Formats: sequence, C-alpha cells, structure tokens
Amino acid sequence: MSNIRPIRGEELDLIHFLLEKLNLDPIDYPVNEMVDEYEGGKMGSISLGGDVNGYAGDLIQAEYLDIDDTPVVITLTQDTSGRLLDLDFWKVDFSKLLEYPTPDKLVFGKAAGE
Repeated sequence: MSNIRPIRGEELDLIHFLLEKLNLDPIDYPVNEMVDEYEGGKMGSISLGGDVNGYAGDLIQAEYLDIDDTPVVITLTQDTSGRLLDLDFWKVDFSKLLEYPTPDKLVFGKAAGE
C-alpha cells in the first residue's frame, strides 16, 4: 500500500549530506517534493521517485545507532538514469526507527557501535 507524502526537511538534509559526502552536488540530483514511504514509515525508508525497475546500485551507505542501541544501515540508491531512487533504512532487528538520524551521528566504513 502506497503512502505518498511531502518529503520532510530532515530527510532532504540527510540526502544532501550523503551526496556531499560523495563530492556530488545536490543540485545535480533533484529530489521530488513528494515521496512514497515504504512499510508505512516504520523504518524510515522512502522512494525518491526514480525508476523502480531500473535499480543501478548504491551510491553510499552509512550506519547509525538508534536510541535503543540497535544498528541501522542507511543506503542511498540510484536508478539506471542516474536519478535518486531510494533512501533505504534497514534496522537490523526490523523494529521501528525511534529517532531519525542526523548527519553527525552517521558512521562510514565501520559498524556503528564499534
């Protein structure tokens, strides 16, 4: 079931931060004003409007420790046209995301909690 809603400022900030971490200009990767929540927003994953049948890989992956100390893997993906596809969250125990991550709480290149 689809849950289309306006993108939240914290989501846009996180996407822009991840793009800048890759030395990519967010202007070159426009984000739709409307997004589609996966799983009713339980874990925080959203579709950014790219071609869902054209997954072309992950742009960047980060980890975050939710406030219950459960690791969350965050992945920004693209489609075959080079457009943003998803901002995907995977909380390792499949529970609900309790606190939305801010860029200063992201970990790159090693497991969160190490």
